[in-house]
Amino acid sequence: MNGKIPSIGSLRERVQLFTKVMSKDDAGGHVVSFVSIGDVWAKVIPSKGRTFFEVNSRSAIATHEVLMRFRDDLNVGDQIIYRDEKLELVSVNDLNGRRAYLRCICTKKTVAG
Repeated sequence: MNGKIPSIGSLRERVQLFTKVMSKDDAGGHVVSFVSIGDVWAKVIPSKGRTFFEVNSRSAIATHEVLMRFRDDLNVGDQIIYRDEKLELVSVNDLNGRRAYLRCICTKKTVAG
């Protein structure tokens, strides 16, 4: 997309938004959980993917671009659920500086054995 404003009718995919919440556990560490902040219409564009080896296993990372109406409650590390797949937000930007659309770059990591 690269800054091109989508038509409102192109937001055809229903996605779920989750914000990352960290809380302390009894051992003094932290527990990470995700809390739902709503469902929205979005345009999801698979961008690229790659495979690599790490610690005796093969992994794959797929990148997706997710466009939605602007909101200010999403941050890097939050999650978007799209077609039962967890996408982690790695970038969240106002698409054109007018607070109309939000452009999120997300990754999905899969371990393949």
